[in-house]
Amino acid sequence: MKIKLKLLYEDNHLIAVEKQPGTLTQEATLDLPVLSHDVKAYLKEKYNKPGAVYLGLIHRLDTNVGGVICFAKTSKAAARLSQAIREQQFEKKYLAIVEGHVHQDETVVLTQFLKKDEEEKKAIVTDSNKGKESILKFRRLVQLGHRSLLEVQLVTGRFHQIRAQLAHHGIPIFGDAKYGTGKPGTTLALYAYYLRFNHPTKKEKITIKHLPKNDLFLPFLKAANIQM
Repeated sequence: MKIKLKLLYEDNHLIAVEKQPGTLTQEATLDLPVLSHDVKAYLKEKYNKPGAVYLGLIHRLDTNVGGVICFAKTSKAAARLSQAIREQQFEKKYLAIVEGHVHQDETVVLTQFLKKDEEEKKAIVTDSNKGKESILKFRRLVQLGHRSLLEVQLVTGRFHQIRAQLAHHGIPIFGDAKYGTGKPGTTLALYAYYLRFNHPTKKEKITIKHLPKNDLFLPFLKAANIQM
């Protein structure tokens, strides 16, 4: 199955594309389309590259999460951006529609300790001596009915972190069958819309953003007066 590649940014060192929900960032045991394969195929065709194409994986998105994802086209870029992520110099923001009322507009910081249940493939909030420190920030953008649109910024990058922490806070993401009340097959209302980081070779900040175009988010974006 061919993934339709939506290019968001490209230069000699980086390439950013939109990942569709239901696709894998990289090859795994699941029999699903693999985004990195299509990015390599695009680069091979565009630049007429012989042999294998280098593509460095910098970060990942869960299978059922869509949004902006950036790859490195050179090993130098991959190493420098991986270091930026370790040093928390790689800014990632998401849009999330959650179940429940979020009354405050100011930024809320959530800090918990998460461990991964390998059998259930689920993140669990636990004690500090059993899990990894997990920090995120969120603010409400708009409320529609009994659901709220949040902007979420990851400080750390843990397995299922946003889904687990928001659910533990009492506002699970709409459509989340694992952490909320969603049914299997329902679209998960979580989208990675914003990246900002230092370019690996230039002395400048790079910002890459893309808003979700599906019908789930559109009423919230319109109500929040967020321009498409």
